[in-house]
Amino acid sequence: MDIIEAITGVVGPQGVLLGEDVSARPNHSWGIGNCTAKAIVRPASTDELSRVMQLCHTENQAVVPHGGLTGLVDGITCSPDEIAISLERMHDIEHIDAGAGTMAVQAGAVLQNVQEAAAEAGWQFAVDFGARGTANIGGMIATNAGGNSVVRYGMMREQVLGLEAVLADGTVISSMNEMLKNNSGYDLKQLFIGSEGTLGIVTRAVLRLRPAPRTVQTAFVALACFEDVAGLLKRLGTEFEGKLSAFEVMWRNFYHYMTEESGKHQAFLPADYPYYVLLESEGADPEREEQQFMTVLGNLMEEGHIADAVIAQSGQQAAQLWEMRDDVETLVHAVHPAAIFDISLPIREMENYINELEAALAEKFPAARLISFGHLGDGNIHLGIGPAEDKHAVETMVYEILGRVNGSISAEHGIGLEKREFLPHSRSAAEIALMKSVKTALDPKNLLNPGKIFQRYMPSS
Repeated sequence: MDIIEAITGVVGPQGVLLGEDVSARPNHSWGIGNCTAKAIVRPASTDELSRVMQLCHTENQAVVPHGGLTGLVDGITCSPDEIAISLERMHDIEHIDAGAGTMAVQAGAVLQNVQEAAAEAGWQFAVDFGARGTANIGGMIATNAGGNSVVRYGMMREQVLGLEAVLADGTVISSMNEMLKNNSGYDLKQLFIGSEGTLGIVTRAVLRLRPAPRTVQTAFVALACFEDVAGLLKRLGTEFEGKLSAFEVMWRNFYHYMTEESGKHQAFLPADYPYYVLLESEGADPEREEQQFMTVLGNLMEEGHIADAVIAQSGQQAAQLWEMRDDVETLVHAVHPAAIFDISLPIREMENYINELEAALAEKFPAARLISFGHLGDGNIHLGIGPAEDKHAVETMVYEILGRVNGSISAEHGIGLEKREFLPHSRSAAEIALMKSVKTALDPKNLLNPGKIFQRYMPSS
């Protein structure tokens, strides 16, 4: 059987990309390289995908799910003997329950479109990050994406009420649950959230929406020590009455580069403080929230917990602050050739971890610089290190030190190819064995995104 010809018979010529249409797409993180898959298949429905997967299962054809291609761990890398599956033609927002605050979408729906549709219905979809115009819902589910508002709303796992997925053999598992409470046996959707397309391909989902805030208060503050950073997070959680929605921390090296060295972003505060925090609070009463916001920050400055601060006076000014925080492209240029990390660890360990890492880098890679920033409210730090001529040695250093404080090698981007060697730093041998057992149970032929998370293997039978 000619597998491409058979698949074309299912999805039509418009559903199959070949040759230059394939190589025009990236094969690695950061949009690097040219896709080398034998074809990109674009089904228009769950039924079409099911039939495609039945054919692939029969012919032992490996497939690699492609989302918005914004991942950072080489989770979409294809070899010439693999087929890429893209759900870009399955992008509909099927319906919104404006009373219950739920939205049913196809997996190819782009995050920004989902956010805009929710806003039109008087709600918000609370997951947000810089790649909102490209990332799609299926990929976000597959990687359990986080973003800027995790401190209040949680990661993607907390936003998915139900989903539909196609297994390796074409079986459709549809549980488009719309309830917050459903304890009827195993919660099977959790198998697919964060599994990076290795257990099934998500085709549709029911998303949880949140009440849209009537006002958002934004501030950028400077702090004199890490103890003040940790204390501020706790204090604001209380003083803002649970309305703190963002707590983005930047070390001096990040802020100084973005404002003074690159010159790309306005310096709202002097660049000589050790720590900076971009914070937001959402509320329903504009006048009350503004007064409360200013009062709380004023008190913290008087008490010496905040060294300096600027409160955004307009949406435009708030956007400028967020543009600086989200400008990862400029960060990559700062440390080129770059080694970029997405880690999490207990907040109490962060200062010592960064200090130990800086000392180790200075000893072994004196030419390298470290730039640190992150969500921190959820324990997540992003690191940019470079020039990283020996990237593997830098990775080994970062993860070995992280393992000693029981941190995670991946906070929100997954494992892919890039981090699989280091998975034992964050997961025990028993945990990894259980993960592999689940993989074998759902995908016994190892056809779904083979080689991601775990080393590629041949089925035993």
